[in-house]
Amino acid sequence: MKNIIKNLARATYLPLLLVIFLSACGAEQSLPPEVEHTEVEPEKGPNRGRLLRDGNFSLELAIFETGVPPELRAWATKNGNKVSPEEVELKVELTRFGDQIDAINFTPIGDVLRGDMVVYEPHSFIVSITAIHNGQTYIWEYDNLEGRTKIATAVAEALEIKTSIAGATIMQETISVYGQIEANRELVRSITARFDGTIKAVLVSQGEQVRKGQVLARVESNESLQLVNITSPINGVVSQRDVNAGEQTDGRQLFALIDTSSVWAELSVFPGDLAQVEVGAPVTITDTISKQHFIGKVSRIDLLAQANQAVRVRVVLDNKSGELRPGRHISAQITVGEHAVALAVKRTGLQSFRDFTVVYAQIGEEYEVRMLELGLQAGEWAEVLGGLEPGTLYVSENSYVIKADIEKSGASHDH
Repeated sequence: MKNIIKNLARATYLPLLLVIFLSACGAEQSLPPEVEHTEVEPEKGPNRGRLLRDGNFSLELAIFETGVPPELRAWATKNGNKVSPEEVELKVELTRFGDQIDAINFTPIGDVLRGDMVVYEPHSFIVSITAIHNGQTYIWEYDNLEGRTKIATAVAEALEIKTSIAGATIMQETISVYGQIEANRELVRSITARFDGTIKAVLVSQGEQVRKGQVLARVESNESLQLVNITSPINGVVSQRDVNAGEQTDGRQLFALIDTSSVWAELSVFPGDLAQVEVGAPVTITDTISKQHFIGKVSRIDLLAQANQAVRVRVVLDNKSGELRPGRHISAQITVGEHAVALAVKRTGLQSFRDFTVVYAQIGEEYEVRMLELGLQAGEWAEVLGGLEPGTLYVSENSYVIKADIEKSGASHDH
């Protein structure tokens, strides 16, 4: 519940902080209603394209994508009458994010001028048009932007917007399991006296940390009446103290010690996942309290199932730091496969935009949507099959801030 409240508070705080910073950085203030700018809807032609006029000559330009990949198509009129496509020479340049230019030439097909290249997503660009008819040249330029916004560097840093570079990676396919830290029972030592005698003093308590050679108890021999020290053979913890002063040793266990420099992570794996788990598989252990991560490998898979049908899988962990305490609950990711992919992005950067899964590319202080074709998703990565160039700088953390700002601006998909 605390994490939910924290996330809700963060989701509220960050957009508010964006507004505050934009104001502080000198963003344009709201104008009084009588002088406030309003967005004028572009004039549309009969084919639902943008209608451009210059004197008595008009050109309608549209992105056509019914049954074909998106392409530009155009229709010309003069004095309200259709102009044959053969009479018009048309060129269009689409200047995309990062000043990349798509130069499109047109060919007459029936009663339409048809562009010679696919207009790929996003349909976000500055459109520059040159049309020639009867020796007269007509030039237009307009913005057709979508999924794009600008955020000052200082604001992005305050909002903790992080970026990564899209590229090749090794994707690890994992399964999530839970378990508990237990003492490494192969490092338990049972302490007894080699002779019968009377316990004269007990110098340690259960749960106490002891070092190798430390005196645990003093025993008076029944035969020699000499006082002999019982010492610890290891560095460890007193897990059991089975004796008090005045008692006889009687050949029994006096103490049990555990060397805690190594512990076991005992994990429960259910039948549906068990076939994928192999001895030697890498495992990342997470302490559910401290959230610290520890790395190990599967060392043993039990043959017998537990009452809940789960099978115990053991990971031996180095614990010289003493941070892993037996009894602590843990979660774990067991790696069950690795896949080399040519291009991947972090899943934390993924957002939805229209009907697409997207990331936001960054150039300077500007951000623009990139529609992705995704493949395998595993662990922190998502494979990218299309829609993004290798080496693209993209938002990998707090990308929802970019999405919220774009949605607030109302960037449209104008064909």
